[in-house]
Amino acid sequence: MTSTALVKDYMTKKVITVTPDTPAGEVIELMKLTGHDGFPVKTNGEVIGMVTAFDFLLKPWSDLVEGLMTTDVVVADKEMSINDAARVMFRMGISRMPVMNKEGKLVGIITNTDIVRSHIERSTPTKVNYFKKTLEQLYGIKTKLVRMKVPINKLRPTQNKIYADELQGRTYEIQRGLAEPTIVVKVDNRYVLVDGHHRTVAALKLGHEEIDSYVIEIDEDLKLGIEKTADKEGIFTYQDIDVIDDAQHPLIALTETLRKEESRK
Repeated sequence: MTSTALVKDYMTKKVITVTPDTPAGEVIELMKLTGHDGFPVKTNGEVIGMVTAFDFLLKPWSDLVEGLMTTDVVVADKEMSINDAARVMFRMGISRMPVMNKEGKLVGIITNTDIVRSHIERSTPTKVNYFKKTLEQLYGIKTKLVRMKVPINKLRPTQNKIYADELQGRTYEIQRGLAEPTIVVKVDNRYVLVDGHHRTVAALKLGHEEIDSYVIEIDEDLKLGIEKTADKEGIFTYQDIDVIDDAQHPLIALTETLRKEESRK
């Protein structure tokens, strides 16, 4: 319905870096000055690690960055989607990822703050209205939009897989009242779940009986295309949804692994 937000759209392009021989004291002063709590470590134009406030807190003191930095660092491609970046960062327990281009050069850094900003900028009402207008144009009908609590056991899923780490993230949001409403189409007496499968499954697992939703109501009894597709794929209940437990993504890698591969060339 809307174009996918990419890491390159939200990353910070001006990245402050340090080197392995940067004095640790200078890094501490840099953290105070900039408000950042971590910096990529570069040498000869190549990212070889990351040094963060946690390194100063948890590791034995070293006068130089090389004795404190983490060398096995998760990096992202700038073409990676924001959703996938958020999923990887949440799963890996990290708050930032250096961003590389196809040539392996540092072009930015993406942080938890950037991820939050990208989600705040999403306009769910805009997305709902876009889908509402699409339905009206596609089927030549009029619809009505209401916001309401929908019984979860009445919702027909239309997505065949969800991700375990994103499911965990949606669970966290629901527990703290931060989750967006789902998008549902009501056709006759059928409630078809269009957007929000992770949120709905998370709510179900938490024991909730209803979920906050934007409901697009259609008075005519017609069969939606997404329903027909779900029929063909055998998606009728939540038990038909596969939960994918895999943190790997084709556009992330470990810096140490990249260096090993480069040395083999």
